[in-house]
Amino acid sequence: MGSDDSKSAEHSHIEKLVEKKMPGSPIYAFLLSSIRITSATKGHVIARLPLGENHMNSNGSLHGAVSATIVDWAGGMAISSFDLREKSGVSVDIHVTYQSGAKLGEELEIEGLAERVGGSLAFTKINIYKVEDGHRGKVVATGTHTKYVKGSEPQKAG
Repeated sequence: MGSDDSKSAEHSHIEKLVEKKMPGSPIYAFLLSSIRITSATKGHVIARLPLGENHMNSNGSLHGAVSATIVDWAGGMAISSFDLREKSGVSVDIHVTYQSGAKLGEELEIEGLAERVGGSLAFTKINIYKVEDGHRGKVVATGTHTKYVKGSEPQKAG
């Protein structure tokens, strides 16, 4: 991993946002405190999350509510990376498709894409993969997340 100087402005922005906002969101703090941003560019964020006990359902597999929370979080981060905004709006619609499981001790790679960020709405797509042999492996879940973003855009210096 390179020095902080090699990180994109979006990567640094997302890391600072996570550090600043995570403690203020009890659900994100509980489920995502060990998340690590691996890269971020305009409208595209990639993160890794090691799975612990608090991510599991009663059958010992990744809980569906955790996947939904990841879709919610990653959609917001993708929007924030689009134009370095601090706020990413409020959820309008969220969909999650569950495709396979993940177990305790495994790691997820999360990809958030801001497909369109407009004046009122933003549309995102999220992919959650299992990390296999250090690389992106099998798809665990995919999702879409639409947010109302009017008023969340960065303020113009003036």
